[in-house]
Amino acid sequence: MTTLFCAVPASAQFVPVDPDIPVVLLKDISNGQILYAREAERRFMPASVTKTMTAFTAFELIKEGKIRPSSHYLITPELQEAWYANGSNMFLRAGDRPTIGELILGATTVSGNDASVALAMASVGSLEGWIDLMNANARELGMRNTYFGSANGLPDEGRTFTSAQDLSLLAEALVTRHPDLYRRYFGHRTLTWSGITQQNHDPVTGRVRGGDGIKTGFTNEAGNTVLGSAERDGRRLVVVLAGAPNAQKRDQAARALLEWGFAEFTLRKLAEQGSAIGEAKVQNGAATKVPLRAGRVVGFALPEGASGAVSTTIRYHGPVSAPIAEGDHIADLRIEVEGQPPFDIPLVAAKNVAEAGFLMRIFNGLLGFVS
Repeated sequence: MTTLFCAVPASAQFVPVDPDIPVVLLKDISNGQILYAREAERRFMPASVTKTMTAFTAFELIKEGKIRPSSHYLITPELQEAWYANGSNMFLRAGDRPTIGELILGATTVSGNDASVALAMASVGSLEGWIDLMNANARELGMRNTYFGSANGLPDEGRTFTSAQDLSLLAEALVTRHPDLYRRYFGHRTLTWSGITQQNHDPVTGRVRGGDGIKTGFTNEAGNTVLGSAERDGRRLVVVLAGAPNAQKRDQAARALLEWGFAEFTLRKLAEQGSAIGEAKVQNGAATKVPLRAGRVVGFALPEGASGAVSTTIRYHGPVSAPIAEGDHIADLRIEVEGQPPFDIPLVAAKNVAEAGFLMRIFNGLLGFVS
């Protein structure tokens, strides 16, 4: 265990967010640290922020080679009848042949309900199959308080819900797994389709230095919601607000929180991503231990001029059973900063460890008995 010392100034106690916004989260996804949270695990209806998962699902399929952004999709009369001018819209008409890439932009930039459904149909042929993929992705990302009942977030009798913590996991996966696609399809101020130019309601892009998305949402049932992000000097913050009474308070709070996070907190690095961080015991392996390396930057964010204890501890369920592949996430580095919630840095295996042969198993068993 390593102990460090730092200080928390009084200015950091002031958080620029209206008390009548019930759900608030500001997270530094450079290291996974929560800088501020209010009801971060509380479930709420995300409204059009749902389309963030729709975009992520498309990105995953593109990465797997199952769909191509350049592929065209024919808009059917049935799709036009069901979705034309139904809430936020790209205004797709029967006979239009947008590309999958244009449909993604329609969902991310102008929150097109029609574009989201068309993207689902173009990708897997059915809304049901698409929603199954969205939920499978949510499970894989560890979004424990999330379920999607639609591709676009329109009211569905409460079937679609999420939490601020879960949306921060989605945002992190979006920008770290698919950085090129993220830059290509998020952070656009306008979109023109069929002679109609619409504005993006994103309150961050172009209004906060380094801001590049991500998505707003509103329905009468959900209130005003936003998932926003900004990056400065390699450090990325994500903000989630839900249930804001109006769009103005939501947008002002999102911008103010990001500015506050960058101004008041500085990331103090302990080690770079990929650095060697201890080792884990191995069971029934060709080696009795496996070296670990950091899956992301190891560090913590503290306000300027800080004072308070910081401790680090390697945590895992062990010994870890072989075989182990290099890059497997097998442990975490728990960082505890006085006065803040603890957070974990993923630790991955730095090399392969094969399963032990017969003689090695006997030797390991005897070694364990002696120990």
